[in-house]
Amino acid sequence: MNPAVKPSEQHRPTRLPGPVRRRHDREIIALALPAFGALVAEPLFVMADSAVVGHLGTAQLAGLGVAATLLTTAVNIFVFLAYATTAAVARRVGAGDLPAALRQGMDGIWLALLLGALVIVGTMPTAPALVDLFGASGTAAPYATTYLRISALGIPAMLVVLASTGALRGLQDTRTPLYVAVAGFTANAGLNVTLVYGAGLGIAGSAWGTVIVQNGMAAVYLWVVVRGARSRIPGGNSDWRSVLRPDAAGIRACARAGAPLLIRTVSLRAVLMIATAVAARLGDTEIAAHQITLTVWSLLAFALDAIAIAGQAIIGRYLGADDPEGARAVCRRMTQWGVTCGIILGLLVALTRPLIGPMFSSDPAVQDALTSALLVVAVGQPVSGVVFVLDGVLMGASDGPYLAWSMLVTLLVFVPAALAVPALGAGLAALWWAMTLMMLTRLATLWLRARSGRWVVTGAAR
Repeated sequence: MNPAVKPSEQHRPTRLPGPVRRRHDREIIALALPAFGALVAEPLFVMADSAVVGHLGTAQLAGLGVAATLLTTAVNIFVFLAYATTAAVARRVGAGDLPAALRQGMDGIWLALLLGALVIVGTMPTAPALVDLFGASGTAAPYATTYLRISALGIPAMLVVLASTGALRGLQDTRTPLYVAVAGFTANAGLNVTLVYGAGLGIAGSAWGTVIVQNGMAAVYLWVVVRGARSRIPGGNSDWRSVLRPDAAGIRACARAGAPLLIRTVSLRAVLMIATAVAARLGDTEIAAHQITLTVWSLLAFALDAIAIAGQAIIGRYLGADDPEGARAVCRRMTQWGVTCGIILGLLVALTRPLIGPMFSSDPAVQDALTSALLVVAVGQPVSGVVFVLDGVLMGASDGPYLAWSMLVTLLVFVPAALAVPALGAGLAALWWAMTLMMLTRLATLWLRARSGRWVVTGAAR
């Protein structure tokens, strides 16, 4: 690895020539648009569940709110399987070593299967205790426990999807994840309606639909990866088969590289879990409205993260190819994109928020609480646009230790603000102002790092 610049030479904001800006825009759009479709699949899965389950009753929706947060936490704390794999594979692509890039991707997939098995073992027997820990009411807790236990069976497949998606992004392919995500969302929506209402399974039918679809998506990804290894690696069967076999040293290296991002993600998930726990203690109406608000916020976050995903792949490739100036230029351009997209999404939420409530709940009290919370979400979108972009830039640069430290600082700022909400007798809108404070803290820490230039380290591995 090579430090790219001296601190005194860092990040000068020179204006790029028009042809260079247009080339970067084409690179970003070519990766970001398909990535957007794939990224929004996860919140769309939850939105489909929320829309179907929400009309069963407020208690069922409240139970889904708690269970969905626990489930996404169990999966998303391992999001480094996607992000770290993207950066590592992209660096090796930039360095011109395709077999090493594919091997890195397979190490992530094998690690995903191992971690998924461990999560199932830990989640199944502890589901009731986890639901109680979140303060779910007596009416909502049974529904939360049912949904969590069934959905946990799909966790290994969900982690394989994460790792496989990261490998393909690193190979500069965001179209395949888009196709798989669209097919998965369509199947999930259809199965939810069929199993919940047609088969009369209630909230359990929604959970089973998600499990079936996630396993189908994982199978497709594995087929794509195996086919890619066979077609891209020269030589006989032994060459490409050796890339696919589990390698203990490679899996351990993948785990070590992902450890800082695990800390970063656990801290972020702690923020979301604390917010859900606070909302649950405000009442069933508030937790139901919070679940919908969090689902919309997640959809917006994944939309903005599409630019960051493109940045991970592009910046990793530039750094792997020993082109630090190209990496810095892409960072600047993506930040501009983040601000613009954040403003557009914020205006969209502000204008459509009266229409969102009736889509998910027929309870007027839930709709009122939701409208106020969504206004706060709309105000914070420009900040979110920059945060997600810079987060993706540093991930693409494999700057995991700094991301871990900065998220711990953010957690320390958020906790007292969130806990003050019920203590002061405030409502759901106040809780989402605390979430906005969290995003402002992330913005400050990430901006300082981006300006410093210390993330710009070139080479096939950091």
